[in-house]
Amino acid sequence: MKRILAGLATALLVCAQPAAAQSILRDAETESLLADMARPIAVAAGLDPKNFTVVLLNDPSVNAFVAGGQAVYLHSGLIDEADNINEVQGVVAHEVGHIVGGHVALAGRGAGPATSISILSLLLGVAAVAAGAGSAGAGILAAGQQAALGNYLAFSRTQETSADAAGARYLGAAGVNGAGMLSFFKKLQNMEYRLAIPQENSYNRTHPLSGERISALTADLQAQPAWGKPTDPALQERFLRVQAKLRGYVNDPKETLRRYPASDNSIPAHYARAYAYHLTGYPDQAQQETAALVKAKPHDPYFLELQGQILLESGRPADALAPLREATQRTNAQPLIAATFGHALIATEDPAHLAEAEKVLRQAVGRDRENPFAWTQLATIYERKGDQPRVALAMAERASLIGEPQMALASARAAVAGLPEGSSERLRAQDIQMIAQNELDERKHNRRRLSAQ
Repeated sequence: MKRILAGLATALLVCAQPAAAQSILRDAETESLLADMARPIAVAAGLDPKNFTVVLLNDPSVNAFVAGGQAVYLHSGLIDEADNINEVQGVVAHEVGHIVGGHVALAGRGAGPATSISILSLLLGVAAVAAGAGSAGAGILAAGQQAALGNYLAFSRTQETSADAAGARYLGAAGVNGAGMLSFFKKLQNMEYRLAIPQENSYNRTHPLSGERISALTADLQAQPAWGKPTDPALQERFLRVQAKLRGYVNDPKETLRRYPASDNSIPAHYARAYAYHLTGYPDQAQQETAALVKAKPHDPYFLELQGQILLESGRPADALAPLREATQRTNAQPLIAATFGHALIATEDPAHLAEAEKVLRQAVGRDRENPFAWTQLATIYERKGDQPRVALAMAERASLIGEPQMALASARAAVAGLPEGSSERLRAQDIQMIAQNELDERKHNRRRLSAQ
């Protein structure tokens, strides 16, 4: 959610995975919340929390999924739809069930029998047509495809049921109330009703009907010691803040202002309106909303981050330094916030700030390399210093992250040519060069294959 202001202009990153059409929303406060609320579940499932992550995607649909590795992907629409953090934890627990169950890795084998049946039926169909029984061949094809589909759907439903049961266990082991899992399934059930999805059976569906899932899970969840345990108020407060800033950033501003009218003086309401006003070009109103936040909590790093971002994007970089510097210090130089602070230092056009900006930005990319904006700012500093090899390396890093292998290759070659022999930076440039060349070769191979078909 990075353009979520103090991370916003910089924080919206395009994700090369898992879906090219989706973008990752990066925001320091949001990532902290997602990590904290998911950590107990990951530990309960036996995962290493250092390698486990929850990623937020800019997609209005209510969805979550895994795509290999130890990452759960949540759509922004799911956060918007959830009533509380406990519901999000229920969804994450279910997805962790897929990770631990190895369902992504097994998907190929699971689909394998279905595919084999389909291929076998296709061969039988072709043989029948060759023998002159065209209609019989078509019938065999249809029957084979139906059998293949049924086999695959049954496999998928088995995975979903298994993930439900595992997720329920992990919630119990983590001491998290399972009521959120049930209430979110009830939301899905209501969507099924609105979409007029038949409720008789789930034979032709990849997922069990939500009503079936609720029935299967209720007794087990209610038997857990954590059932009825209230949600941590501090965690819920953090959720409402993140939900509000997300709504202010991704939703239509008119909708945001209707949902959070001026009469609402809560922290989430000020947060949502600040984003809505800022993104629609009303800096004075945005600053008023942010001033109310800072007044309520003068040293909250995320409110200071937002205040600094609005000042920076309103053409007042010098005024943005104080709040961004404090936000950076209070978060122990959180990389997304530090990158914004580094940008503000550069934007003052004061040469006296360049040394601090370089230090801050090098620290930011050292802790989080996957921030194209930070690499762009670092390249700007190297450009002003006349250090062209490091300009090239920073731009190669950026190009690699945003999926531009041609630019990454050219920049990496320039970096390799100018960086000291045997240096870690030159080795990194060589790595980028190799990765970019491999990607370009693969794209070329795929184009040839398609043209030959």
